[in-house]
Amino acid sequence: MMELFGRLDDGTPVHRWTLERGGTRVRVLTYGGIVQSVEVPDRDGAVANVVLGFGDVEGYVRCPGPYFGALVGRYANRIAGAAFELDGRTYALARNNGPNCLHGGERGFDKHVWDAEAVGGGYGVRLSRVSPDGEEGFPGRLEVSVTYLVDEAGSLRIAYEARTDAPTVVSLTNHTYWNLAGEGSGADAGGHELRVSASYVTPVDDDLIPTGELAPVEGTRFDFRSARKPGAGLDHNFVLDGGEDDAAELYEAGSGRVLSVTTSEPGMQVYTADHLDGKPYGPGAGVALETQRFPDSPNRAGFPSAVLRVGEVFSSETVYGFAVR
Repeated sequence: MMELFGRLDDGTPVHRWTLERGGTRVRVLTYGGIVQSVEVPDRDGAVANVVLGFGDVEGYVRCPGPYFGALVGRYANRIAGAAFELDGRTYALARNNGPNCLHGGERGFDKHVWDAEAVGGGYGVRLSRVSPDGEEGFPGRLEVSVTYLVDEAGSLRIAYEARTDAPTVVSLTNHTYWNLAGEGSGADAGGHELRVSASYVTPVDDDLIPTGELAPVEGTRFDFRSARKPGAGLDHNFVLDGGEDDAAELYEAGSGRVLSVTTSEPGMQVYTADHLDGKPYGPGAGVALETQRFPDSPNRAGFPSAVLRVGEVFSSETVYGFAVR
């Protein structure tokens, strides 16, 4: 189902698509590719929305910084010094996070209205837009499509695809905050149990820029190879072990809800939402699990490449599965 959700200040309409299958109902906005809600049952069959968000367009426009539910690009996470070199040329980017570029710059993919069409027999929607050459400083005209599909098992599948007419860098993700006790429940997501299939993490400096090291999680606070509570203080990229077979699992004991994450991406940012300011959610109200290329990969030769060249296709998929126990 597609319906008018609201309008931006300039009159541009924003539509909401509802996808429902296998006991899961997902609502996606054409503004920012935002996952506005995900409704799933608990162990007793009671249905609740398990993501943070707003009931109107104005909420997202008024509060853009946390990136609630947003489709993030052209480059997810941080690029140090808001610049990178590619093929001998240096590209200056928008500085929107101190000296760095964060989540695509001042007006990243999360602040645009995307074209939309139904796919997957009505169980999916494909969003698309063209990011022009030079947008937020990034080179190349980038044709992007992102498909949200609820499959027969009730899992939410997000598939990303991009093509360029000049060498560029790309990393796309979704910035949904999860609270499996239910949005508005008041439960602290830091009390969920989190497991991450990652033997290494990329340490960061005071500006949250990776040092370039791949540090073992063994014996550190970053070891989530066995499930435990994440608590607070996480905004780090985990180097995934298992590829698309297994990335992470989040469990909330009160409801019995389980969120599983599988992905084709090499990394996942775990963010415990420490900086939410109470408008309308406070610190720890949700936890973001952002699958991605590593932060600052364009400036780190030892990290997985984020370079996209003419004739190549950027392609990735992340699957969010839902269960109870």
